[in-house]
Amino acid sequence: MAAGKEIRGKIKSVENTKKITKAMEMVAASKMRKAQDRMRSARPYAEKVRQIAADLGRANPEYVHPYMATNAAKAIGLIVVSTDKGLCGGLNTNVLRAVTNRIRDAKAAGHDVKAVAIGNKGLGFLNRTGVPVIAQAQQLGDTPHMDKLIGPVKVMLDAYINGEINEVLLCYTKFINTMKQEPVVERLLPLSPESIDQHHSTSSWDYIYEPDAQSVLDELLRRYVEALIYQAVAENMASEQSARMVAMKAATDNAGNVISELKLVYNKTRQAAITKELSEIVAGAAAV
Repeated sequence: MAAGKEIRGKIKSVENTKKITKAMEMVAASKMRKAQDRMRSARPYAEKVRQIAADLGRANPEYVHPYMATNAAKAIGLIVVSTDKGLCGGLNTNVLRAVTNRIRDAKAAGHDVKAVAIGNKGLGFLNRTGVPVIAQAQQLGDTPHMDKLIGPVKVMLDAYINGEINEVLLCYTKFINTMKQEPVVERLLPLSPESIDQHHSTSSWDYIYEPDAQSVLDELLRRYVEALIYQAVAENMASEQSARMVAMKAATDNAGNVISELKLVYNKTRQAAITKELSEIVAGAAAV
């Protein structure tokens, strides 16, 4: 019964793995609800500040913010939002594939690429591909905090203001529903009414600025960029927990199938051993 003992060991090992994946599924489900609530709470603010920024862009103010100016530099900046942990299916693979395509297009056009990594998985990917990482943010936990995000992002924004790069792209995973998440690569800078307003509204506004246009636009566009970054991280966290819950459920189901197959093999092996022993007993009795 050496073979039977080995199979029992495999069954025990898979059962232990099943317990772990089931626990991870339940934890991810609990975190998913909180992450989704946080993400949905942030969406109205992000949409409103996006609309106001688009209206201000069409108002043709007397002050042009540096975020709205275009640069002639031959370089682009990528802000890559990924997860700190794995075991979440193809979530990181999909967004990093989109990042790879964008890097390939930029290098084909003769542009250099610089990146800011938010999350361990994105940082490791950028290091392996040889893309210079000028700033990074890791171990964000289950709740995004602007004090951890704004520092690395400001490095990229300052590089744009200084004319070192001509475009800043934000790469993250957008939450659609529990079963579907989409990788998104959208332009963060330079700002234009068309890129800000996703609905391309044709209405125009005229504003009176107090105390002056520069103070209002500096504060508004800073808030706009912060809202966009926070929303991207919140969307990515909600997508992460949803993808992990689905992946762990699939792993738990697969472990159950493996256990059933191993038990069937074990029973067949045990039955064969019993049959062999009975045959030997009968043969011995007949010989006597």
